[in-house]
Amino acid sequence: MKELLLIGIGPGDPRQVTLEAVEALGRATVFFVHDKGPAKQALVTLRKALLDRYRPQGGYRLMQLADPSRDGQAVDYQGAVHDWHRQRAALYARLINQELGEEDIGAFLLWGEPSLYDSTLRILNLVRECGMALRLQVIPGISSVQALAAKHQISLNRVGEPLMILPGRRLAELTRVDNVVVMLDGQCEFANIEDPALMIYWGAYLGTEDEVMIAGPLHLVKSQILEVRERERLRKGWLMDTYLLRREL
Repeated sequence: MKELLLIGIGPGDPRQVTLEAVEALGRATVFFVHDKGPAKQALVTLRKALLDRYRPQGGYRLMQLADPSRDGQAVDYQGAVHDWHRQRAALYARLINQELGEEDIGAFLLWGEPSLYDSTLRILNLVRECGMALRLQVIPGISSVQALAAKHQISLNRVGEPLMILPGRRLAELTRVDNVVVMLDGQCEFANIEDPALMIYWGAYLGTEDEVMIAGPLHLVKSQILEVRERERLRKGWLMDTYLLRREL
């Protein structure tokens, strides 16, 4: 049976790695890291820096995985994602079988929190369905949602009010926005909302030296967010952002 650790490493600040995660980093002998090409090499570099900080003595192997491509413009979004997951599952199964010996412990270093908008658990379940026996341990991490609220010094929930978390592509389906956290909004759906009662709390590269945050009435600051977002994306080649939309009571 292959043993794997799914370690939540937070949104970018190495100080936000939990003591449990540091302990898990010390146990692993093989780290699997996705290589998403030159434009996103910084994501690999940040993981390496994390290992340098918490595993300075070495004693591990780093396996970089060439991430399968996904059609981001596919009409059947869910079908495209499922196909991508199956490709990843085949890759995981092959490399886990090749790289993990009887005495090895493998680990994935996952941004934020492994249970929130991360596909690794689902993919490893596909690996199990293919017949590979896996022993998993999930180490929770600080999510970008928590980091966003802390940086803006706001509570995510208000008294007696629910909090919704959804991907950007589902935002347009809402008939009313009250208290919504939006992730993975590559199309900037917030810019299409015309509602003077909404506030936005936006942040990108949370926890890193490139962190940038903007807050204010949505109708007044959305142009600024679009400008900053595009500037930073062009500068770095990638962008990770999260925001909260909240109706003023």
